[in-house]
Amino acid sequence: MMQSTFSRFARTATRSTFVASPPATSFIFSNVRWLSSSADSLADKIAFIGTGKMAQAMLRPLINKGYQPQEKIAIYDVHTPSIKAMKKEFEDIQTAETIAELVEDADIIVCAVKPQNINDKFWSQFPEKMRDDATFVSILAGIPIREFEPSGIKKIVRAMPNTPAQIGQGMTVWSCTPNLTVGERESVRKVLNTFGKSIYVDDEKFVDMSTSISGSGPAYIFMLMEAMIDAGVHMGFSREVATKLCHQTIMGSTMYAIETGEHPAILRNMVTSPAGTTASAIYELENGKFRVVIKDAIWACYRRSLEMGGKESDVGPGRSHTSEDPVAKQIIHHHYPSGEMTGDTDVDTDSDDESPRKSSA
Repeated sequence: MMQSTFSRFARTATRSTFVASPPATSFIFSNVRWLSSSADSLADKIAFIGTGKMAQAMLRPLINKGYQPQEKIAIYDVHTPSIKAMKKEFEDIQTAETIAELVEDADIIVCAVKPQNINDKFWSQFPEKMRDDATFVSILAGIPIREFEPSGIKKIVRAMPNTPAQIGQGMTVWSCTPNLTVGERESVRKVLNTFGKSIYVDDEKFVDMSTSISGSGPAYIFMLMEAMIDAGVHMGFSREVATKLCHQTIMGSTMYAIETGEHPAILRNMVTSPAGTTASAIYELENGKFRVVIKDAIWACYRRSLEMGGKESDVGPGRSHTSEDPVAKQIIHHHYPSGEMTGDTDVDTDSDDESPRKSSA
């Protein structure tokens, strides 16, 4: 009988992760209470399928905030260099040779592969019978919970994190099947909160909506930053100085809005003097339909998320969908002459190797 990744490594643990030596007869993972951990309330064994950017964003705080890598976290990836890189960074992290071995003894299974890899071949690697009490957490953009139900997995969570999770400042919106217990939901929440903040929603449609605001939102902010920095360089600042000005302004403005709790319009008016410099800038933004463009972009992202999940995507205002928009087609062809649009950078949920097709969160 194949020995599970967790039990195999638990029996060979020799490093100083214990505060006491238990009786040999009680060396069963689910009963261990003597691990030194600042996150000791997180007692689950967590398995990661895929070790790309978002998986790493979750792994690092889980480990750095008190998880015992050798005892509580295991990883699997078809991309060997990714596994080697993680082992180099965290030498005690467990690795599995197959998905079946990885998930056999796991309490929480995080699926962090690219959406296009969720197919019959993927599911064929799972055990014939999954543990009924295992929680399957998907962080795949646009893939609804119903897509995982035919696999036989009973308890499913769909989560939408974003890239600031890589520095512990992520925003994750998540939903789940109704059969998760209060305790299981709390375990998921604690895991998600290790790399930022999280919001639970009863209706999965809000996860699709969040993709367009928090999921892809960092890309909008980075594009704004890029424009501000380039304008500063155009005026005569060095790129280094323009970048510092932009970074601190955006960070400070965000913190100011959070601390005061004021509506953004009120804060904007506080900066805008009659006939002043800011008023002139705001006029140009309004004249260029700044608000409309931002809103249209968010709706376009939402429609794409719905489309990826096989849902009705003819919703909201703005341009027609990129697949039908001749202007969008021209832009895509110019940047991606091969015909493959690889616009997603915020949810790279698989290995960091080049792939012929990425998701489009």
